Amino acid sequence: MMPGMNPRKMQQMMKRMGMQQVDIPAELVIIRTADQEYLFESPQVSKVNVMGQETYQVVGKPVIRELKEELQIPEDDINTVVEQTGVSKEKAEEALKKSGGDLAQAIMDLKKEKE
Repeated sequence: MMPGMNPRKMQQMMKRMGMQQVDIPAELVIIRTADQEYLFESPQVSKVNVMGQETYQVVGKPVIRELKEELQIPEDDINTVVEQTGVSKEKAEEALKKSGGDLAQAIMDLKKEKE
């Protein structure tokens, strides 16, 4: 609500404008983007309905976590590295992850290790 305004008057005003507000007893709210998560613990959550359109309002201090996407290495790439370098599948996969999936770089790195 707005500071300094009588809550009852605010509710009456909102009702006249076709607005309804309901507090939701949330314990945790998570907002996930492509590369981050925003975690709100013990937030104040309100659902506001304005002429059939529902909006959620979250108030609180978020904890921001970076999301790290696990690189998926195709089995064919692992097999190619194994054939070219003679290392185990595990070592080939590790080299591919280290090189960001770059096949040529992984092979060159493993061949340098053997020297």
